[in-house]
Amino acid sequence: MFVDSVEILVFSGKGGEGAVSFRREKYVINGGPDGGDGGKGGDIYFKVDRNSDTLSYFRGHKHFRAKNGKPGLGRNKSGKQGESLDIIVPPGTQIFDIDSGELLLDLLNDGDRVLFLKGGKGGLGNTHFKSSTNQHPTYSQKGMPGIEKKIKLELKMIANVGLIGFPNVGKSTLVSVLSNAKPEIANYEFTTLIPSLGIVEVGDYKSFVIADIPGIIEGASSGKGLGVEFLKHVERTQFLLFVLDVSNYRELKIQFESLKKEVNNFSQTLSNRQYGIVFSKMDTKENNNSHIESFIKEFGYKLKRSDKNNLCYINDDYVKSKEIPNFILGISSLEKTNLDELKFLLFDCIKNA
Repeated sequence: MFVDSVEILVFSGKGGEGAVSFRREKYVINGGPDGGDGGKGGDIYFKVDRNSDTLSYFRGHKHFRAKNGKPGLGRNKSGKQGESLDIIVPPGTQIFDIDSGELLLDLLNDGDRVLFLKGGKGGLGNTHFKSSTNQHPTYSQKGMPGIEKKIKLELKMIANVGLIGFPNVGKSTLVSVLSNAKPEIANYEFTTLIPSLGIVEVGDYKSFVIADIPGIIEGASSGKGLGVEFLKHVERTQFLLFVLDVSNYRELKIQFESLKKEVNNFSQTLSNRQYGIVFSKMDTKENNNSHIESFIKEFGYKLKRSDKNNLCYINDDYVKSKEIPNFILGISSLEKTNLDELKFLLFDCIKNA
């Protein structure tokens, strides 16, 4: 099960009590205090592990508690420190304070181990309270309590490119042929129910990560459909790729403007990302190129070239801009038309983003 948001309770360990003890040795008269200090309580850490890609483990585990410190002992022996607890999360996990809504941690890098809550300090043994006026102190300190915090974990996947499109426009098929991801593919809307990531190889030594999310429909930003729930998974992306279906009953301009509107309503920051446009399903016989050309001219592009089958539309001198697409390209995932060109265009846009 894919889970990207959970609430949990975490507790750092309580410090151990200091000991009240006195020396009791043969031939030693009136031995002084020798109570040791209590051990420190265990800390809470978050550890990032790329081998996990969902928060589903936390559906059945809601309480996480580090060990308490052990009490101090006689002969000035300190109690054992409480064992710390590592909570394993996937890269891209954010930690929020439920009461205040404050972002406490943003965990991005695999292998990072970040201290979240410190354990309580151990109490002092009675040996610390000996003085000239109090030779036999009969008291010690109690350990400091640990910290309890109710938090919310939210997963925002980390990808370089995020796909945006209506349901059933070919996003999952595109991801499956570009990358190593194997999303579910079928000829009906909302086939994709959860986000998926794929690694796209560009040549022998270069690659980037692409993210596919459920299709967005009109009104998604107000709660309709599935896409808005997962748009947060493309918030971290460097580049957006709008997938427009030339065989869809919606006109290209309507598809693009609707998608842009929903993304903008969801996040102004996300809306300001640089972006490109691909026309999917260019292999369909019923598509005609007149509406494609009129759509492209809306951006002020002059089409620099097209292949002999009129499948490729691209501005060779595209500019990096938030207002117009960095490129516009016709593709066919079925016939693998222009997919290599798309890979290199995307890699170049990421590199220069």
